[in-house]
Amino acid sequence: MSSLDVPGSMSRLIMFVRYMYNGLARNNSPWLSSVAKTPLGTPLRVAIAGKKDLVHLEEDELEEQFVRGSGPGGQATNKTSNCVVLKHIPSGIVVKCHQTRSVDINRKRAREIMQQKLDVFYKGERSDILVRKKEAEAKKQDKRRRVNENLQRKRLFKEALLAQSTSGNDSV
Repeated sequence: MSSLDVPGSMSRLIMFVRYMYNGLARNNSPWLSSVAKTPLGTPLRVAIAGKKDLVHLEEDELEEQFVRGSGPGGQATNKTSNCVVLKHIPSGIVVKCHQTRSVDINRKRAREIMQQKLDVFYKGERSDILVRKKEAEAKKQDKRRRVNENLQRKRLFKEALLAQSTSGNDSV
């Protein structure tokens, strides 16, 4: 069934769904990708621990402000107050989140980031986030070590072949 065979209302629905999908994909939406953006716009992959393992946030311990955003986006970004600044009063930790144009989504993400920072602040080295980060770093270093060993083996093999071929040419 092509788009020409679809009745009018169904065709508009399909166009709307495509429009929404393309818009979400272009904005690196969390529903379509695990890539988040930092306030400066650089991609950031966040290792998120299970919600039950993180420190619980108390709303009365938080101070929330909405300030004007900055960065690319022109007038849409510079004239709206959709950047969320969240401060945890007991610890003094401040989180600024301006990942999307939506205040609601920014509020939610600011709280998630605050929860992770508080987890690291209170649990220290035992924090699930730091443990996963260290595991990932160790895995990366191990992979790098194996790659270097492989390159060294190839280099030695080529040198041995070259030495063997030059010794074979000398005898002839």
